[in-house]
Amino acid sequence: MIRVIIADDHTIFRHGLKKILEENKDIQVVAEASNGSDALDKACKVDCDVLLLDISMPGLTGLDLLKVLKTHRPKLKVLILSMYPEHQYAIRALKAGAAGYINKASAAEELIEAIKKVYSDGKYITPEIAERFLFEFDSHTDKQPHELLTDREYQILCMIASGKTVSMIAEELNLSVKTVSTHRVHILEKMGMKNNAELTHYMIKKGLVEP
Repeated sequence: MIRVIIADDHTIFRHGLKKILEENKDIQVVAEASNGSDALDKACKVDCDVLLLDISMPGLTGLDLLKVLKTHRPKLKVLILSMYPEHQYAIRALKAGAAGYINKASAAEELIEAIKKVYSDGKYITPEIAERFLFEFDSHTDKQPHELLTDREYQILCMIASGKTVSMIAEELNLSVKTVSTHRVHILEKMGMKNNAELTHYMIKKGLVEP
């Protein structure tokens, strides 16, 4: 029996996902979490094999949580389940310790397959991401501007490039407007750009957001 924890801040999604998973006789959902801190607490206290983790949650983000779990639960398999396209976050998630990355739009059968694969000590990624991952670690490849950003800065960059305002980002990430504005300044400085339009153009050109 594969014991699973579902960590996602949307109650209806968690309940629907639990129902789908428990239709499989090999999977048991042993706990649910609605935010990053709750997920960390459950992952450390509940006997489980796989953590299904949303990358964007209030408080402690999925990427932050992955880094903490490396110390507290190094053997726990973490499968990122996100609404964001894998080319935006998969490589960062794998670097942070995730065993796989799957989009929320995926079929139920694919999710079950991903859970079973990471449980068996495998990695669940698409061929495209595997190729990107290898390219990323090519010793002759210089880092691109967006790769110089912290995980939080990169998250905010993706949201800016998707057309969200500072206020919208602050509300969604449960941060102050001042904090998001400060991150935006750092993003512009690190990437050598002047405004949101340049950031958006860069992200579209790199294929990291849809035009």
